[in-house]
Amino acid sequence: MNDKPKILIVDDIPENIHVLMNILKDDYAILAATSGYKAIELVASEQKPDLILLDIMMPDMDGYEVCKRIKENKESKNIPIIFVTALSQLGNEAKGFELGAVDYIIKPIVPFLVKSRVDIHMELKLHRDNIERLVEKRTHELKVSQEATIEAMGLVAEHRDPETGGHIKRTKDYVKAIAIELAKNIKYKDTLTIEMINCLYIGAPLHDIGKVSISDNILLKPSSLTEDEFEIMKTHAIIGENTIIKAQSMMSENPFLNIAKDIAGAHHEKWDGSGYPRGLKGENIPLAGRIMALADVFDALVSKRTYKEAFDIEKVFKIIKRNRGSHFDPDIVDCFFTIKDQMLEIVRKHKS
Repeated sequence: MNDKPKILIVDDIPENIHVLMNILKDDYAILAATSGYKAIELVASEQKPDLILLDIMMPDMDGYEVCKRIKENKESKNIPIIFVTALSQLGNEAKGFELGAVDYIIKPIVPFLVKSRVDIHMELKLHRDNIERLVEKRTHELKVSQEATIEAMGLVAEHRDPETGGHIKRTKDYVKAIAIELAKNIKYKDTLTIEMINCLYIGAPLHDIGKVSISDNILLKPSSLTEDEFEIMKTHAIIGENTIIKAQSMMSENPFLNIAKDIAGAHHEKWDGSGYPRGLKGENIPLAGRIMALADVFDALVSKRTYKEAFDIEKVFKIIKRNRGSHFDPDIVDCFFTIKDQMLEIVRKHKS
């Protein structure tokens, strides 16, 4: 395996390629192309070069056009291009720099100058690549850290109620599965992007974060809540939303928390407007909240609690179907039934 940086030499005259190759071959792996079309093909291949020496005057496609096409492609736009031209052809330097070239080498070739120019630009390119890798690594580490923090915050709420073990893991998987299927609906395909679905998955664990403020005698009560107790329980949605808003004010822009805020504040709203905390109706309920509403209820129905046994799955399906258009968004219910086998597999996977 050759670990040397790769240089692509592009010239329609093979002798010119050989001259440059002999100057650079000790320190670099050399690729060669005798036409602009071949150069573009090599740039798009797995042999992508680290730097290109590009002749300007070539038949069919000149160096300027080759440069333009390479710079228009997001996969190759950062490859440094050095134009190689005869002194008599010099005069369009501005055009080359406007197209994205980093330098010019003038013919006849002076080996020392060629090697120096190439070494400088290669060093700059490799340094830039290294910085980009470090930034990418740091960004990934930060993302993982944020995701772990978000899930940990969700587990704080879950662990206050030992009867809801596995609820966090199941509901985030339900939400992701529903969102992926719902994205196939033309109505939602532009909204439910890969990034949005990822944010839903990461933000879902915070849906009940507001429950940390509810007293144990209400949260852990083994029987039905009184009317007053239920009113107190209902405050967890607004408390959760406000908790996330406060977290946002202490962090840089975080799309996960934007979605988590909607999930926490709206997952008890109902399609017909009879839910809480705001009595929102229909599509006035944030989409994240509508998806979480079904995921949350489904998990409550299929799970054992101190006050009830897990419901028979056919009964669960009947309840969800009966509440289509009243509690739940009809589109989301239809989506749920399309993937009901997948939902049951998630139940089995995280069975407590």
